[in-house]
Amino acid sequence: MEQISHKTHTMRAIIELRQRIFSGALPGGTRLFEVPLAEDLGISRTPVREAMSRLAEEGLLDRARGGGFIVRSFRFADVIDAIELRGVLEGTAARLAAERGVEPLNLARIRQTLEAIDRCFGAAGDIDLDAYSELNAQFHDELAALAGSELVRREVERVKRLPFASPSAFLPDRAYIATFRRTLPSQHEQHWAILAAIEAREGMRAEALAREHARAARANLEHVIAEHRGLIDRLPGMALVVG
Repeated sequence: MEQISHKTHTMRAIIELRQRIFSGALPGGTRLFEVPLAEDLGISRTPVREAMSRLAEEGLLDRARGGGFIVRSFRFADVIDAIELRGVLEGTAARLAAERGVEPLNLARIRQTLEAIDRCFGAAGDIDLDAYSELNAQFHDELAALAGSELVRREVERVKRLPFASPSAFLPDRAYIATFRRTLPSQHEQHWAILAAIEAREGMRAEALAREHARAARANLEHVIAEHRGLIDRLPGMALVVG
């Protein structure tokens, strides 16, 4: 029971600190210490220490000389690199899946996910954005697992923890941007194309499609910066970007 309580407190600390970092409540350069954070969260120091170590592994914190951690800041170039890196890793997962072959059950599972996304698009052009966001994230999780490599899956998961590299990083506010709403069907067509290439055992094509698909996030970010700068503060994690 004590072990369960410890894990619960650690997870609570991870979620709370991650949220504060993403929102800008803990801006880049802020130094964090176990004792005041533990007192603030109302838990012991050990879960806080473990939470900060986890967030350091995710790339959100740096270990400070002399103890404690510092909230990282990112340049715009870092955001672009993170998106590109996700594309490389997901492309590798897609290529390996195509080359190695995928169990029929796993193919059926990811196909069901894509069919569920199909149903997010209404006949009148409306889109269920909440369902799309959840299913889109599910598809990318399943894609990373198709290669049958825990190493590849884990590394894809690691880069996706950077908020601006998540496949759904720019989905919440697309309801307010007509251009983004129009891009969702074409991006979903890419989902189906990636799966078709994997099923056809076309490794290079599957990799290229997955990498191109990830770059849609970069195009969306550049569109926000150029045309809708007022939405920047509503994008997860952009409070960490300093230039």
